[in-house]
Amino acid sequence: MSTTISSINYCPVKSVSFQSVGKCQIKKNIGIIGDRIFAFAKDLDLDQANLFEKSPDERKGKWNKILTLKNYPALNKYNFFFKDKKLTLTLKDKEIITIDVNQLSERQVLSNKITELESSLKQPIVLMNNVDFPFFDTSISKKVDFVNSVSLLNIQSINEFQKKIDKEIEASIFRGNIYVDGIEPWKEREWIGKIIKINGVSFKVEKYIPRCVAINLKPQTDDNSLNLLQLLKKTYNHFDMGIYLTALDDGEINIGNQVTLEL
Repeated sequence: MSTTISSINYCPVKSVSFQSVGKCQIKKNIGIIGDRIFAFAKDLDLDQANLFEKSPDERKGKWNKILTLKNYPALNKYNFFFKDKKLTLTLKDKEIITIDVNQLSERQVLSNKITELESSLKQPIVLMNNVDFPFFDTSISKKVDFVNSVSLLNIQSINEFQKKIDKEIEASIFRGNIYVDGIEPWKEREWIGKIIKINGVSFKVEKYIPRCVAINLKPQTDDNSLNLLQLLKKTYNHFDMGIYLTALDDGEINIGNQVTLEL
């Protein structure tokens, strides 16, 4: 049985969106075009947020300066959709507000709307945008030597995990870009340091993805009672699920494409 892509996803806004697509464009050294190109800075003024927005060097280690599900789980209730320069915030599939991201004044209106909806969220928050250095975890973490990334998860690894803990898990909890099937559980862990190819696009497999408390959140809620992080450690003696890739080529990948390991 061949290893194939079963789903493709991207998140226009870090931690606050998750969109499934049939295909996506890949840009060399960046990843999926449109993925995590927005993020909300917190506890920064406009000048500080501008530096944070433009330079990955300014972000390194500063997890407390960006809104994530880890530091504000209530964000999990919301979703964002991005198309034609329009960013739409939704709650329970109902539109709350749509803005033109090219208008700084409208970005501020959006930020104000979120703090209005979430009264415990301290102002100011600032919507940032960077298409060349998106707001991937790898652009903030000090533990990796690469900035941009694509995440790949093995459906069979997730399936084995849920069988072992006797608890159904929605794969979207792990917020992966590429989900693959047709490979043995955890076989992807043997790919570290190797090259895989999808529809003519080569990717370097960089490292395992260490998980955080965000995977304890039930989808589309701020209920963090799933306890998956602790169960992952108890079951496998690590916190990993999935692998980071870096894109070595431009191209397009589609659901159903085969994933091949270059020898």
